[in-house]
Amino acid sequence: MAKVVKGKQFRKGKQDDILPFERENYIIMGIGLLVIILGYIALSGNQVEGFLPLTVAPILLVLGYCVIIPIGIMYRKKEKPPKPQEVTPPPTQQ
Repeated sequence: MAKVVKGKQFRKGKQDDILPFERENYIIMGIGLLVIILGYIALSGNQVEGFLPLTVAPILLVLGYCVIIPIGIMYRKKEKPPKPQEVTPPPTQQ
């Protein structure tokens, strides 16, 4: 028997296993995580007024957090339209 909860229908004993992310999403988010880690490594330099901690690190962190990770979350593969099937003529009898 189905049970309606707030406009959604659930079946007893069954769960819909829907994964919203695909392989490409995880790859893009992994690249974002690597860029963020590189940003923190550049930020941890010993120089107080060096090029890496003051320039490169903030750029990498903003790029990772604000660009690459959201792209990884929102990316969806474009679905290809189905190909029209070829119609083969019936064999002729001679």
